[in-house]
Amino acid sequence: MPGYLIRRLGQALLVVAGVIVLTFAVMRLVPGDPAVAYAGPKATAAELADARRRFGLDDPLPVQLWNYVRDLLGGDWGTSLHTRRPVRDDLFQAFPASLELVGVALVVALVAGIPLGIAAARYKGRLPDLSVRLSSMLAVSVPVFWLALALQTVFASGLGWFPVAGEYDASLDRTSPLHLYTNITAVDALITGNWPILASTLSHLVLPALVIAAYPAGVVAQMTRAALIEESSREHARLERALGFGETAVLTRFSLRPALNPVLALIALVFAYSIVNGFLVEAVFNWPGLGRYAADSIRSLDTPAIAGVTLLVAVLYVVANLVVDLLQGVVDPRVRAR
Repeated sequence: MPGYLIRRLGQALLVVAGVIVLTFAVMRLVPGDPAVAYAGPKATAAELADARRRFGLDDPLPVQLWNYVRDLLGGDWGTSLHTRRPVRDDLFQAFPASLELVGVALVVALVAGIPLGIAAARYKGRLPDLSVRLSSMLAVSVPVFWLALALQTVFASGLGWFPVAGEYDASLDRTSPLHLYTNITAVDALITGNWPILASTLSHLVLPALVIAAYPAGVVAQMTRAALIEESSREHARLERALGFGETAVLTRFSLRPALNPVLALIALVFAYSIVNGFLVEAVFNWPGLGRYAADSIRSLDTPAIAGVTLLVAVLYVVANLVVDLLQGVVDPRVRAR
C-alpha cells in the first residue's frame, strides 16, 4: 500500500504541475492587457506602468512563470482585476456554495444510481432493466439548462413546491442571522442550530441538486449495471449459484464489491464534470457559487480569476482521482499491484 500511495501521489503532482504551466500559458495568450483591465481604460501611462510592475508583466516569461509558481506555493493566487481582492479569498467565499450544491447532487446520484444499476442487472432484459436503461439514457442526454428551466417552471413557478432561485430566503438575514464557520450554509446552519435558514437552504437545494444529479445518476446506473453483469458471469458467481445462493445474493453479497471499482473510478470524473456543469445550473437558479464568479471573471477578462477557477477545478479533479485510487486499493487489493 505505501508504494501504491507514492506512485499515485507522484502522478497527481505531475498533473498539477502541468495544469499550473497550462494556466500560466492561457493567462498570457488571452487577448487584452491585464494592466489596462486593472488600471482602467482612462489610466495614465504612469498608472499603467505601475500596474505592469505590480503584476510582473515586464519580466521575461521564464521569470514570470517562476514568480507565478512561487506565489502559488506561497498561497498567493493573484489579485482579481474585477473585485480588486485576492483571488484566493474570492474562491474561498464562492467555492463552498458550489461544493454544497455538487456534494448534495452526488449523494443523490449515488443513492439513486447504484440501486437502480443493481435492479437493472438483477432483471436483465426484463421491464425493470429496460426502464432503468431508458431513464438513464434520458438523464445523460437531456441538456442541463433545459432540465433546470423545466423543473423551475413546473415545481417552482407552477406548483410552488420549491423556491425559484437563491440559496435561502434573504429575509432571514434580518430575523435569523447566520454565523459563518465553514461558509457552507447548510453546515453552518446545522452547527449553530439556525433551523429557519437550514430549512430554507434545504428547500432551495432540491431543484438545482436534482438537475446536477441527473447526469451522474444515469452514468452510475449504467456503469453499475454493466459491471455487475460482467462480474456475475465469472467463475466465482457460478460457484455461488451452485452452492444455492440466489441471484440477488450473488449480485449484492459477492459481485457488488469488485464491481464498484469502475464505479469509483467514474466518480472522480463525474465530480469534476458536475463542478463545471454546475456553472450553468448556478446561473439559472442564481446560486452564489463558482459559476457566478467565473461568469463575472470571463465577462471582465479577469485573467487571474479565470486562472484561479481553472486551477481550483483541476486540483479538485486530481484530489478526487487520488481519493478514488486509494479507495480502489482498499476495496480491491489487486489494484495495488498494477
